[in-house]
This record gives sequence, C-alpha cells and structure tokens, in this order.
Amino acid sequence: MQGLFADATDELAAVFHRVVRPDDPPVAVNLQAEVAASELPGLFAGQDFVLIDHTTLPTEAMRACRGLRHVIFLGTGARSYMDPEALAQLGITVHTIRGYGDTAVAEHAIALMWAAARNIAAMDRAIRAGDWPRSEGMQLTGKTLGLIGFGGIAAEVARIAAGSGMRVLAWNRSAKSAAGVTFTDLDTVLAESHVVSLHLLLTDDTHGFLSAERLARLRSGAILVNTARGALLDEPALAAALRAGRIGHAALDVFVEEPLPAGHALAGLANVTLSAHSAFRTPEASETLLRRALDIARRLAG
Repeated sequence: MQGLFADATDELAAVFHRVVRPDDPPVAVNLQAEVAASELPGLFAGQDFVLIDHTTLPTEAMRACRGLRHVIFLGTGARSYMDPEALAQLGITVHTIRGYGDTAVAEHAIALMWAAARNIAAMDRAIRAGDWPRSEGMQLTGKTLGLIGFGGIAAEVARIAAGSGMRVLAWNRSAKSAAGVTFTDLDTVLAESHVVSLHLLLTDDTHGFLSAERLARLRSGAILVNTARGALLDEPALAAALRAGRIGHAALDVFVEEPLPAGHALAGLANVTLSAHSAFRTPEASETLLRRALDIARRLAG
C-alpha cells in the first residue's frame, strides 16, 4: 500500500519528514499548495490513499480516481472540501483527525478574545498609520464567556478562561458536564455572555447555525469569536450587526470563502479582528496531526 501527501506546503513537508518513520507505508510528498480538480486523476493515479490538507475534492473529479480507496484529511473539517458520503459511494473512505490541536486552537481563540476586548488590531493599524488612538477596552475578569459546542477545544478554552477569572457558560447538542462550566440552554448563552465562542462541527444541521435571528439574541456589545468553521454563521448578517454596533466586535479565524476575497465586508470593518485560518498552526499541533495521519495509514496497511 502506498500513498501521497497531495498538497504539502514547505512548512508541512518539513514537519512530515520529522515525524515519518522507516516502517511507515511509503508516502510521496507533492509540494504543490494549489491543486486543480482537473489534476486530481493524474496526481492520484496508482495511490491507495492520499493525505489532504486543503485541496477541494469534487465528487465528479474523484470519480475518475480509480484505485484510490482512502482520503486522510488533515483535520476535522473535511466537509468544507469534499462530500464524504458521495465519496463513499465511489468506494473512497474519508478519515478525519480529531484532538490533535485542541490546545493550539483554544489558545488562539483566547488570543482573539483578548485582542478584540482591548481593540489591539485596530490600535496597531492606526499607530502604524501615524495616529495615536487610546480606546477603552473590556476587562474580561469577571465577565461571562459562552461556548457554543463543547468538545476538546471548548474544554481547553473553558480551562484557560476560568483560570483568568471568567464565568463560563456552555451549550452543547448532547448532555455534557465539566468542572467550572455551567451548561444551559442556547438562549441563555447568547443573552448573558459578554463573549461568545463557536466550537461546533460543520454539518448539514449546523450550517448557518448563528443566523441573523440568533445573532440578534446576543447581548448588546458582545464579542463573537469563531475558530471553528466560517459557514457556521451568517456572514452578511454578522457584518450588518457589527456596522450597527449591536455586536461590539468579531474575532474570526475562519470564513465561508478562504482566502477571504478582496473587498469582503468583514475586512472593511474596524471592529473586526482577522486571522488566516491559522488557529491550529503550531509545531506541536502539526507534528501530532501528521503523526496521527501516518498512524491511520499504518492501520490501513495492516
């Protein structure tokens, strides 16, 4: 059994070579950050499995990838790049990897929260332009953080926030419990939280979860943090709420379309802090991610 890391960047290729072992199944590394759908059949020819970081796999293009049996997606959000059920109909199983970067993503969510609360990005931009803005920020100690979805990342966010003196509320689709976290209904989380952080998986049921109607239930002036998936929220409705001041600040690492298109409404707002889908990018998380991907390949080779 052999495979291909189909869309390695220089950084991920370096990590791959650090964690690969001599007894792993053979995996070729393709240093090609952007792979077009038309290239997939030729690129995947002769491969039993592929590692995918960010390449879109349209079902029709994959139909021509005969012999390929497994896609190992480097993360949890495979649905943003492919249709796992449709690929299964073609005999291709999609594998995802959870938990590899819980701490990395949680730390990034916390960093975005603090940056938004103190308006750091806007001050940085203004100072570089020659101004000297001194705006009043939100002190987070004693404030309420609301978590929507409660998996490994949210649990880490809760741990860090509680240690910083914040009250932590959470809503989850199934019953959960955690020390220092009060689980309650969604309306309470939206209404009482000074900061709301999204931690849901993107599925058909959660697509557009934070709709205009739900965004309107947020506490006036609240901060919204999203390190999960862009399609969980209604971006035009969010932009409108930010322009109107109903939502105080949005701190976003993920977007419906990535990279964020030039002229996007969110990029033009001063009360928005942006990062480039990088919450999980630390050396520790990347090494764990690629090692777990190779461990999946080992099990498949059996």
